[in-house]
Formats: sequence, structure tokens, C-alpha cells
Amino acid sequence: MDETTHITEVGTVAIHVTDQERALDFYVGKLGFEVRRDVPFGDGRWIEVAPPGAATTIALVPTGIPAGIRLTTRDADADHASLRALGVDADPEVLRMADVAPPMFALRDPDGNSLILVETPEL
Repeated sequence: MDETTHITEVGTVAIHVTDQERALDFYVGKLGFEVRRDVPFGDGRWIEVAPPGAATTIALVPTGIPAGIRLTTRDADADHASLRALGVDADPEVLRMADVAPPMFALRDPDGNSLILVETPEL
């Protein structure tokens, strides 16, 4: 089988929250999730939580940051080029925010659902 993309997994599902501290209290304090990432991101924070041992995380993002499913890829540029060549509705360019986030781009499925491909280094 030919490899169409370098997508490796469902990495993160981002959801909008109105208060990140209140959301942390719920997911960590009440559901028993662990904090996987809590870092500055633009004017706010990028917070990811997950059940202990889970591979996929939930990002607790404020309004203004796109919510949705983030897939990990080994090569955002190659996937962007191949998906656009296949006629997939993808952003015109790979987004690069130096020192803030890895290379990424959004694409839409036939029903308009947004997926974001985020490059992660191979482990």
C-alpha cells in the first residue's frame, strides 16, 4: 500500500473553555486527568490534559484559538503538498509560528469538518 500521508495518530482534541482554571479543576480535580502540557501560547496558555496513560490529549483552549481535532504528522510540508495535489481543501500554506508552535495546517473534510495536522518529531 502506498503511503499517502505521514499522519501517525490523533494527537489532541481541542475544546473551547471559558475559564481555563475552572476547566483544569474539573478535568484534573474531578475526573482525575493529568496535566500533560501547560505553556504560554500567544496572550494565553496552551493546556493539555489526559487520563493517566492515554495517548490522546484534550486541549483546553480559550476562544480565539481554533477548536477541533489535531492529528500528528512526521512531515507537515510533504502532507500539505500531497493532500493539496489530491484536491483536499487545505490551507494555502503551512503555518509556522517560530518558538510558539510546530509547523501545522488545517484541512476540511467533505462535510466541512476541520482537522489540523501538526508536525511532531519522530521519537
